[in-house]
Amino acid sequence: MSVRTAAAIAVVAGVVTTLLPLSATAASAAPAADDHAVLRTEMGAPVPSGPLTRGGATETFDLTVKNPTGKAVEYKPWMLLDPKGPSRLDENDVVFKVEAVDAPATKSHIGRQDGEWQGLFSPSAKEPGAGFDIPANGKMTWKVTIGLGANYPTNNGDFNLTAASYNNSVAPGGSDSHLFKVDPQIKTGELKTWFKQVSSGKDGQEQRAYLDLNHQATGDGAFGTALATSLTLSHPGEQDADFRLQALIDGRWQDLKAQDSRYELPRIAKGFGAASGVHTQPLRLSLGKNTKLSQRTTITMEAEVRQAEGNTWPIRTAQVQFPLVPITEPAPAEPTTKPTTPTTTTPSPTATPSSTTAVRQAVATTTGNSQVTTTSSSTGSLASTGAGSSTGLYAGLAAALVALGAAAAWIGRRRRTNV
Repeated sequence: MSVRTAAAIAVVAGVVTTLLPLSATAASAAPAADDHAVLRTEMGAPVPSGPLTRGGATETFDLTVKNPTGKAVEYKPWMLLDPKGPSRLDENDVVFKVEAVDAPATKSHIGRQDGEWQGLFSPSAKEPGAGFDIPANGKMTWKVTIGLGANYPTNNGDFNLTAASYNNSVAPGGSDSHLFKVDPQIKTGELKTWFKQVSSGKDGQEQRAYLDLNHQATGDGAFGTALATSLTLSHPGEQDADFRLQALIDGRWQDLKAQDSRYELPRIAKGFGAASGVHTQPLRLSLGKNTKLSQRTTITMEAEVRQAEGNTWPIRTAQVQFPLVPITEPAPAEPTTKPTTPTTTTPSPTATPSSTTAVRQAVATTTGNSQVTTTSSSTGSLASTGAGSSTGLYAGLAAALVALGAAAAWIGRRRRTNV
C-alpha cells in the first residue's frame, strides 16, 4: 500500500462523509466496535489471471469483509486505485462492477475524490452512500469486476487496488490489496514543471521580471488530452498590485487577462510526451501605473497544470518568488533659460557656419531581456567657441587658404615629377 493510500485511509472518515448527503450517513450499526475499527477485507485472486489490456477482457475476484467482534459494524466500501503514471484517470478509463454473493443486492458507481479514481458500492434498496451492516462474528461477500477502458492513458501502467472503507471501520492493517498488471508493460514517468527566472531589471521605463515556465514529460506513452496551465500571482499585504502579465505567443508579447484571479496560458497539444522535449513558455511581469505598491516587493507566481478535458484535477504545481519594483516615471526636463547678451555700443560681426554636424544614433540594450532593445536618436548643434570675435574667424580662414595653396602647389609639383 502506498503512503498516499495509507494516509487517505487514516483520515477518510472526517473527509468523505462531509461530501455525502446527511441521509446517507445514517446507519443501524456503529462504524466501529468499542471505538475500535475492527473489520478486515480479503481479496481473492483475479480470474482469469494475467495482465489487463486496454479495451480487453475484464477480471473478477471475490471481496469478503469479516467482522470478528460480537457487535454489528457498518461497512462503507471504498476501493482505492493507486495508479502508476502521470495521467489522471477518467471514470471510463477503468471498468468497475460489483455484484452481491452473500450480501444484500448491490449497486456500484465510480467516484473521484481529490481527482483520484475510486470504486464505490452500496445496498440497492438504500440511497447512494449508505453502508452494509456486517453482522457480529459474520461476513459478507461480493464479486468485483475490474478492467481497462479503451482510452486508459498510454503513459500510465500497472495500478494497485485496495479494499478500504470511508467510514474508518476497517482495522489498521486490515485492508487487503491487489496489484493489477497492464499490458503492454511500459516505463512510467512523470510530468515535471518548473520556473526559471531569466532576468529582472529596468526595461525602458518599466521594471520587469522575465521568466520561463518549463514542462517536460518522462517515461513511455503520452497524454491523451491537451494540458492546460493557469497562473496565480500574489504578494504580501492588501494593496492592489495592478499586475501586467504577458506571454510570448507567436513571436510577440501578448497581454494575459485574469479570470477569477487566474491567468490561462496557451494549451500544450494532445500527445505531449518524452519525445516532445521541454516545452518552454516565456513570461514577463511588471506593475502597472495604477499599482498601490510603492516599493520593492516579493511576488509569488504559481503554475497549476491539469488535463484540459475529463478529470481536470491538478497534475502538477510549481512556484517561484522574485522581487519587483513599481514603474518609474521619466524625470521631468529641466527648464532652460535664454542667456542675456550685454548691450554694446559697437556691434561685433558674426559668422554663420556652413558646415553641419553628423547625428549619431544611440542603441541602448535593456537590462530586462537580451531580446528587447530600445532605440533612441539624439540631435545636436555645433557649439562655437569665442562667439562675437572676428579675429578667430579670420585667422581660421587664413589658415584654410594657406593650406589650400600648399596643397595645390604639391599637386602641381607631383604632376611635373611624374611626366
